[in-house]
Amino acid sequence: MTKSFTVRITVRVYETDAQGHLNANVYLAHAEHARWELLRAAGIHQSDLLAKGVSPVSLESTIKYHREVVAGDDVDISCAFVFGEGKSFRVEQTMTRPDGTLVAEVFNVGGILDLKERRLVPNPREYFRGVAADPGVAGL
Repeated sequence: MTKSFTVRITVRVYETDAQGHLNANVYLAHAEHARWELLRAAGIHQSDLLAKGVSPVSLESTIKYHREVVAGDDVDISCAFVFGEGKSFRVEQTMTRPDGTLVAEVFNVGGILDLKERRLVPNPREYFRGVAADPGVAGL
Protein backbone atom coordinates (compact mmCIF):
# COMPACT_ATOMS: atom_id res chain seq x y z
CA MET A 1 0.00 0.00 0.00
CA THR A 2 1.22 3.51 -0.74
CA LYS A 3 1.31 6.40 1.72
CA SER A 4 -1.96 6.50 3.59
CA PHE A 5 -4.19 9.02 5.30
CA THR A 6 -6.30 8.10 8.34
CA VAL A 7 -9.64 9.24 9.77
CA ARG A 8 -11.09 8.06 13.10
CA ILE A 9 -14.79 7.22 13.36
CA THR A 10 -16.80 6.20 16.41
CA VAL A 11 -19.48 3.65 15.51
CA ARG A 12 -22.98 4.84 16.41
CA VAL A 13 -25.77 2.52 17.58
CA TYR A 14 -28.03 3.29 14.62
CA GLU A 15 -25.26 2.10 12.25
CA THR A 16 -25.50 -1.47 13.52
CA ASP A 17 -27.57 -4.41 12.33
CA ALA A 18 -29.83 -6.78 14.31
CA GLN A 19 -26.76 -8.66 15.65
CA GLY A 20 -25.21 -5.42 16.89
CA HIS A 21 -22.50 -5.38 14.20
CA LEU A 22 -21.65 -2.43 12.00
CA ASN A 23 -23.90 -2.70 8.94
CA ALA A 24 -22.12 -3.58 5.68
CA ASN A 25 -23.44 -0.47 3.93
CA VAL A 26 -22.03 1.69 6.71
CA TYR A 27 -18.55 0.22 6.19
CA LEU A 28 -18.80 1.53 2.64
CA ALA A 29 -20.15 4.91 3.77
CA HIS A 30 -17.31 5.32 6.28
CA ALA A 31 -14.77 4.29 3.63
CA GLU A 32 -16.20 6.89 1.23
CA HIS A 33 -16.05 9.51 3.99
CA ALA A 34 -12.34 8.74 4.47
CA ARG A 35 -11.72 9.07 0.72
CA TRP A 36 -13.39 12.50 0.62
CA GLU A 37 -11.50 13.58 3.74
CA LEU A 38 -8.23 12.65 2.04
CA LEU A 39 -9.19 14.67 -1.03
CA ARG A 40 -10.23 17.59 1.20
CA ALA A 41 -6.90 17.42 3.07
CA ALA A 42 -5.17 17.66 -0.32
CA GLY A 43 -7.22 20.76 -1.08
CA ILE A 44 -9.51 19.01 -3.55
CA HIS A 45 -13.14 19.94 -3.11
CA GLN A 46 -16.16 18.50 -4.84
CA SER A 47 -17.09 21.97 -6.08
CA ASP A 48 -13.66 22.31 -7.78
CA LEU A 49 -14.19 19.07 -9.67
CA LEU A 50 -17.78 19.92 -10.58
CA ALA A 51 -16.59 23.29 -11.92
CA LYS A 52 -14.35 21.33 -14.30
CA GLY A 53 -17.35 19.21 -15.32
CA VAL A 54 -16.11 16.02 -13.66
CA SER A 55 -16.85 13.95 -10.58
CA PRO A 56 -15.26 10.89 -8.97
CA VAL A 57 -17.29 7.70 -9.35
CA SER A 58 -17.09 4.33 -7.68
CA LEU A 59 -16.91 1.41 -10.12
CA GLU A 60 -16.42 -1.47 -7.68
CA SER A 61 -16.15 -1.97 -3.91
CA THR A 62 -15.08 -5.01 -1.93
CA ILE A 63 -15.12 -5.43 1.84
CA LYS A 64 -13.00 -8.07 3.57
CA TYR A 65 -14.08 -8.53 7.20
CA HIS A 66 -11.55 -9.56 9.86
CA ARG A 67 -13.12 -8.76 13.27
CA GLU A 68 -16.52 -7.60 14.44
CA VAL A 69 -17.20 -3.91 14.97
CA VAL A 70 -19.94 -2.81 17.38
CA ALA A 71 -21.48 0.44 18.63
CA GLY A 72 -19.03 2.56 20.58
CA ASP A 73 -15.95 1.14 18.87
CA ASP A 74 -13.42 3.63 17.54
CA VAL A 75 -12.17 2.70 14.09
CA ASP A 76 -9.27 4.27 12.21
CA ILE A 77 -9.85 4.21 8.47
CA SER A 78 -6.80 4.56 6.27
CA CYS A 79 -6.98 5.62 2.68
CA ALA A 80 -4.40 5.38 -0.11
CA PHE A 81 -5.02 6.13 -3.78
CA VAL A 82 -3.11 3.88 -6.19
CA PHE A 83 -2.87 5.15 -9.76
CA GLY A 84 -1.87 3.21 -12.83
CA GLU A 85 -1.86 4.10 -16.50
CA GLY A 86 -5.57 3.67 -17.30
CA LYS A 87 -8.80 5.52 -16.69
CA SER A 88 -9.44 3.91 -13.32
CA PHE A 89 -7.59 3.89 -10.01
CA ARG A 90 -7.69 1.84 -6.84
CA VAL A 91 -8.26 3.02 -3.31
CA GLU A 92 -6.90 0.68 -0.66
CA GLN A 93 -8.31 1.15 2.82
CA THR A 94 -7.83 -0.58 6.15
CA MET A 95 -10.05 -0.26 9.19
CA THR A 96 -8.30 -0.86 12.48
CA ARG A 97 -8.98 -0.41 16.15
CA PRO A 98 -6.79 2.22 17.85
CA ASP A 99 -4.56 -0.63 19.12
CA GLY A 100 -3.86 -1.60 15.49
CA THR A 101 -6.13 -4.66 15.30
CA LEU A 102 -7.30 -5.06 11.71
CA VAL A 103 -11.11 -5.21 11.55
CA ALA A 104 -11.73 -4.82 7.80
CA GLU A 105 -10.24 -3.92 4.46
CA VAL A 106 -12.08 -2.02 1.74
CA PHE A 107 -10.88 -2.02 -1.85
CA ASN A 108 -12.45 0.41 -4.27
CA VAL A 109 -12.00 0.92 -7.99
CA GLY A 110 -12.91 4.40 -9.09
CA GLY A 111 -12.60 6.82 -11.92
CA ILE A 112 -13.41 10.39 -12.80
CA LEU A 113 -16.52 10.80 -14.90
CA ASP A 114 -16.84 13.56 -17.49
CA LEU A 115 -20.36 14.72 -16.59
CA LYS A 116 -21.17 15.94 -20.10
CA GLU A 117 -19.77 13.03 -22.12
CA ARG A 118 -20.71 10.44 -19.43
CA ARG A 119 -17.36 8.70 -19.92
CA LEU A 120 -14.33 8.20 -17.72
CA VAL A 121 -11.57 10.70 -18.32
CA PRO A 122 -8.05 9.51 -19.15
CA ASN A 123 -5.39 9.92 -16.44
CA PRO A 124 -7.53 10.70 -13.36
CA ARG A 125 -4.40 11.48 -11.33
CA GLU A 126 -3.87 14.61 -13.48
CA TYR A 127 -7.43 15.82 -12.86
CA PHE A 128 -6.92 15.50 -9.12
CA ARG A 129 -3.46 17.07 -9.29
CA GLY A 130 -4.85 19.97 -11.31
CA VAL A 131 -7.16 21.09 -8.52
CA ALA A 132 -5.12 19.99 -5.46
CA ALA A 133 -3.62 22.62 -3.19
CA ASP A 134 -1.37 19.98 -1.56
CA PRO A 135 -1.07 17.03 -4.00
CA GLY A 136 1.47 15.21 -1.84
CA VAL A 137 -1.17 14.47 0.83
CA ALA A 138 -3.00 12.26 -1.67
CA GLY A 139 0.13 10.79 -3.25
CA LEU A 140 -0.38 12.76 -6.46
